[in-house]
Amino acid sequence: MSFRTVKYKRLLTSGLIISLLTIVSCKSYKEQESHLPDTPYRGTIHVSADESFKPIIDQQVQVYEARNAGTHIIVHYKPEAECLKDLFVDSIRMVIATRKHSVQENNFLTDSFKLGMRSMVLAWDGISVIVHPSSADTILRMQDIRDILTGRHKKKLIPVFDGVKATSTVRFVIDSVLRGDSLTPDAMAARSSEGVIDYVSKNPGVIGFIGVEWIGNPEDTAQISFLKKVKVVNLESTDIPGGFVKAYQANIYLKRYPMVRDLVYILKENYRGLGTGFANFMSGEIGQMIFRRSYLAPAQKNFGIRPVKLNE
Repeated sequence: MSFRTVKYKRLLTSGLIISLLTIVSCKSYKEQESHLPDTPYRGTIHVSADESFKPIIDQQVQVYEARNAGTHIIVHYKPEAECLKDLFVDSIRMVIATRKHSVQENNFLTDSFKLGMRSMVLAWDGISVIVHPSSADTILRMQDIRDILTGRHKKKLIPVFDGVKATSTVRFVIDSVLRGDSLTPDAMAARSSEGVIDYVSKNPGVIGFIGVEWIGNPEDTAQISFLKKVKVVNLESTDIPGGFVKAYQANIYLKRYPMVRDLVYILKENYRGLGTGFANFMSGEIGQMIFRRSYLAPAQKNFGIRPVKLNE
């Protein structure tokens, strides 16, 4: 037998082995997938999401379900602290909030449920400040904001939030703006971000704090109607001396706006299920484009920044 014949038989044998392994592997994966409760293309999952992000998460779910007809993503909108408690609720597959999970939270879930977590920053948004249409307070320094939040401001404007406890907006204000100082006991709570807009539009002596995704998209008819009810405040820029800016997309992306926060998913899934599919979608091209078109700043894809003017 010639050397060429031996070599040919070895190559043929190797090719057959590889082909058989590939067939077995594919069959094994399909069989495994058929026994999973859900996949990226079929099934139902429950997601707990910060109420601040409802407009943009609703869009993400709508597009994902339209592209994957066999899927159903049920989102429960709550204050952020309640969402984070849901990390330890079996029925909740994903949490959408403004921070990643902690090492302690991951260790507890691993020890108790034998299930780890992974998280990713999807986008950045800004906390917009809104006032009554008659208000002259449309340009404020961050010291003014701190004085308003602590009750020391000379005009005694009353801050209004989407809840005075447990919300991501309140947590951001306490952690990143007040930094150890106390929030005034006069602070008021609306039932939702939309409730904040409605209350501010009817009361000249208050000042509202909401996520920009509620008023930042001039192509959304609901947000256009909101902008007719209130004024959006210009805040002291972080990098333009003497400059004041609004929570425009470019200012959020460049961190020029002083109150920028993360939008994060935390996923609890130890297989390639619907949660993984939805997470990959939001961090992928289409999901990131949805964030961009909603005038948030995408964190996982580089896009050109869209110019936009709020209530001017």
